[in-house]
Amino acid sequence: MLGRPEYRKGLVFCGLIGVPVALIAFWFLVAVQQLEQLIWTDWPKDLGWQRAPWWWALPLLTPAGLVVGVVAARFQGRGGHVPAGGLHSGGITSMALPGVLIAALVGLPLGAVLGPEAPLMAMGGGLALLFARLARAPVTESSTALLGAAGAAAAVSALFGNPIVGAVLLIEVAGVGGPQLFAVMLPALLASGVGDLIFTGFVHWTGFETGSLDIGLPTPPPLDWADVLWVLVLAPALAFLVHWAFVGGRFAARFVAARTVRNTTLCALAAAVCITLYAVATGRSPAEAALSGESTLSDLAQDPHGWPVGALIAVLAFKSLAYALCLGSLRGGPVFPALFLGGAAGVLLAPLPGLGLVPAMAVGMAAAVTAALRLPVSSVVLVVLLLGNVDTVALVVLAAVASFVLVQRMPQGPGIPAPAERPADRAARH
Repeated sequence: MLGRPEYRKGLVFCGLIGVPVALIAFWFLVAVQQLEQLIWTDWPKDLGWQRAPWWWALPLLTPAGLVVGVVAARFQGRGGHVPAGGLHSGGITSMALPGVLIAALVGLPLGAVLGPEAPLMAMGGGLALLFARLARAPVTESSTALLGAAGAAAAVSALFGNPIVGAVLLIEVAGVGGPQLFAVMLPALLASGVGDLIFTGFVHWTGFETGSLDIGLPTPPPLDWADVLWVLVLAPALAFLVHWAFVGGRFAARFVAARTVRNTTLCALAAAVCITLYAVATGRSPAEAALSGESTLSDLAQDPHGWPVGALIAVLAFKSLAYALCLGSLRGGPVFPALFLGGAAGVLLAPLPGLGLVPAMAVGMAAAVTAALRLPVSSVVLVVLLLGNVDTVALVVLAAVASFVLVQRMPQGPGIPAPAERPADRAARH
């Protein structure tokens, strides 16, 4: 394959389009973050409140649902994939870009409990195909798939700040190896995670000295039996929570399919009610239960003692409900809300005997994001990079494998209904 001229040309073209796609993705992320800051922090302060008032989500998410509903019903591409169906790397054409951008730039800053990764992937893939069309590159089924995956990887790497995450994520999302990929990858991942205990240390075992990428960071206390045993309890519990949020999202998607504009608006309003109930119950900012949770997760990790037990329980309950509603109705990605739910559960359960904050958050985030994505290797890579702590890798791997096996064996809920194809969609494909 490497010897084929057409493949080498495609490789060069993918490298070239990575530059404009990454730049556009960067400014898209800047726009989303600035709008979130303006709407949820600056505007309340300008109006005289210390933080967003308890009712703030109601007048924001309701019109957001209306706009996204119109996009889903009227625009080509319907604003992107339904998030409850997981991440997808294909199916978006360059003609679908306006709908993807409108749905994301309206829904995400106004409080949708979703992240920007799915719109980024759709936008990256669509831009790559658009640039290929402008360059008059030959278009085949294989080249379309290659360009779409390359563009999506370039765009999503701008979000995670690491090309490895983008590449690994797209390998699993695209399903290059089919079902056999997971059949081979899962036992290999599990064995490597267990083997990692031999080298990092376990209980009184100090580990072997071996060649590694260690740059001399301080070594935390070695893992012990309590850490491993708590994985077997916490990972299934978090996987169960996130899985049923997705099942709820699938039911919401079926509800929305009946009357798209009206029911999308109703789901967004219901999500706003959940966010409002959190603010009323805790006296805290509704922004903690709204949005993707990316910035709130950082605040949570830096100041876990600033969250009372009641607030942690409330945010897990109400944000999970809002997450399920948004998964089935609005447009965005499932990654960061799942990471936040896992992190919040880790902070809540960290005082358990023999656990601790870092192991608890590592297990919680790995189990939650694996249950959301069904991509164990990508989830492990992402969580390890977020933690910046190689000594918890074994726990992350064990939690991801346990979560993946559990959610694959549980009832998956109803299928997401395929919308009736519009003539414009058929014309765009041909």
